[in-house]
Amino acid sequence: MSLKLSVKQRSLGVACLALVTLSSSYAEATLDSLAGSWSGMGSMKPADGPREKVRCKVAYSVTKPGRSITLNLRCASEAYKMVLSANMEQNGADFSGNWFESEYRQGGKIYGTSAEDGLIEARIEGNTVAALVTIRTKGNHQSFVMDAPGAWVSQVAIELNKDSK
Repeated sequence: MSLKLSVKQRSLGVACLALVTLSSSYAEATLDSLAGSWSGMGSMKPADGPREKVRCKVAYSVTKPGRSITLNLRCASEAYKMVLSANMEQNGADFSGNWFESEYRQGGKIYGTSAEDGLIEARIEGNTVAALVTIRTKGNHQSFVMDAPGAWVSQVAIELNKDSK
């Protein structure tokens, strides 16, 4: 059971990280405008179980205006919590970066493309998961969907809103 929970935690952590890192990189103006705090809820679907509710909070910090951002993420359900950090670099429509989950000491890479309409398509890789992610950012709202066929957490969907200052 603990091994299964650990895989679940890593997979959801990757999904949550993708949500915040990829949504921050869709255009140079948006990269800077995401500085601050975001929060939201959603669900995850283990491959062999029912959907589970998840809550997330993200703090973005622009390190190079229009080019890079760091983030700190916390996500939790009744069964676990994740604490993630990431660094993302953007070059035109392409982006790439690294993520690290400190509680379970897992990390990996993120890369993909972004469009001016707020649509992001990316691939997330780590030692235990590979996933395809689609994110749409409109104003102060972000929608995130991850599909990871064959992973213990096969689907994740989260809605985030930018917190007022």
